[in-house]
Amino acid sequence: MKKVLIPTKLDTVAADILTAHGGYTVVQDGKTPLADLAAAHPDAHALIVRSEKVPAEIIDALPGLKVIVRAGAGFDTIDTKHARRKNVDVMNTPGANANGVAEEVIAMMLADARHIVAADNTTRAGGWEKKNYMGREVTGKTVGIVGLGNIGRLVAKRLAGFDCRFLGYDPIVTSDRMRELGIESATLETIFAKSDYVTLHIPGGESTRGIVGAKLLGLMKPGATLINCARYGIIDEDALRAVKAEKGLRYLNDVYTKDEAGPKPMADIADLMLPHLGANTREANHVAAERAARELIALDEQGDMSCIVNRDIPDGLERAYCGLAFNLASLARQIAGTNNPIQMIKTSFYGDLTPFSKWLTVSILSGIWEAFDRYNDYKAAAAFVKDMGIELVNREPATDKGYGNAMTIDLTVEHAGKHLKTFSVRGTVAESRHMVSRIDEFDRLYFEPTGITLFCIYDDRPGVIATISRKLADAGINIEDMRNPHDDKTQRSLAIIKLNKTVDAAFIADISKDIAAHAVVCTVV
Repeated sequence: MKKVLIPTKLDTVAADILTAHGGYTVVQDGKTPLADLAAAHPDAHALIVRSEKVPAEIIDALPGLKVIVRAGAGFDTIDTKHARRKNVDVMNTPGANANGVAEEVIAMMLADARHIVAADNTTRAGGWEKKNYMGREVTGKTVGIVGLGNIGRLVAKRLAGFDCRFLGYDPIVTSDRMRELGIESATLETIFAKSDYVTLHIPGGESTRGIVGAKLLGLMKPGATLINCARYGIIDEDALRAVKAEKGLRYLNDVYTKDEAGPKPMADIADLMLPHLGANTREANHVAAERAARELIALDEQGDMSCIVNRDIPDGLERAYCGLAFNLASLARQIAGTNNPIQMIKTSFYGDLTPFSKWLTVSILSGIWEAFDRYNDYKAAAAFVKDMGIELVNREPATDKGYGNAMTIDLTVEHAGKHLKTFSVRGTVAESRHMVSRIDEFDRLYFEPTGITLFCIYDDRPGVIATISRKLADAGINIEDMRNPHDDKTQRSLAIIKLNKTVDAAFIADISKDIAAHAVVCTVV
């Protein structure tokens, strides 16, 4: 019998399923501290948690531990790296909470539109302030959805009965897929300018920190409502303070720096605040618990690793190639334009990499879209791109190319006016170093994509390099190395310039305009 610890008030369906299976004995205790439970049950085979922290000390205290299941999506409370070092698989239950969060968004919209909280408080106190609570209807309004993962799509589906118009933004979802969902593809600027409600469903992290800033907030319609049930930090709260009163904006919030009691930094600007209730429903708890139990059984009995989030690389694959796949994909995505929806991803894996094509595809997807965790497996990768309406093709590699152990990644993206264009990169590993060997038509490059690198693709003509050099010098940025290959067929050139400092988006836009570039990208590796 395998012992499973459940140190949380998780729905008992997990314990019921595992007990009925017959191969598990379950200890569920939501009151005793996890450290004490671990000390009392060192022979535990698995641990199923909700939001409890599982640091290295807990993992070390359970020498028989093989699996940690997070009954929910996020797993940042678990030391996944230490778990991997101890050969412990960490799994999650993505999507289990999606409907709960989507319904919370709608509940907040309705509660705010009809002053439910304030009206309840004053009426209970004996008042009758009907004249002060003139509301508005959600029906017929334009709703902008930023991020069309499980939650964003469910928001649109659940709101469909209100006859709303939906505008959507997600760089990885094609316009055709959005139409299937009943959503109009739009830029961030259009969403913020045209929507009565803007709801955010994007990941946190450095790439999205402060993404909703003064520029986007300044575009919002007077009286429009902004809803954040995604992650703390994606809204520039100081910028929101500056425009909120002027435009009469409404702000509904359910995310914080920490999930704990105490003063909240946005209390002065939030019109409705909830204590991170999105996933806090009986149904979500039940679904997460059920999935956690079934995933554990599937892993133990069938070796189903589709929900493992801290997988290691397989035998025979050099770790450097996983990093190469990630970096090549990230470079291809940036050159193709991060705001252009992807229609197709084509890959080719040569030499000894051919047997690991599915494994490396996961690293490629995580390089294209940071929200896709590189510890997922190919099953999750294939489901992800299918859900986004993207075609994923792994080509049979030509054996006569002489590329050695190399990989090619082609991205076909949708430009304005539905024009499709394909961008291609190829790379390899030499002496344990990543090497980019080709970018589009520019072949035999063999440069190491480390440090800060500026890429400029432009129509060849005299003076372009001088213009770039002058602008870098004026900005106090030194050129540490430079390559400038030329293609006779297309009459285009590629400037690959290593810098001692990074450049911001405004600088890139300025250079792109001055040299009439096809693409300008700055990468930091």
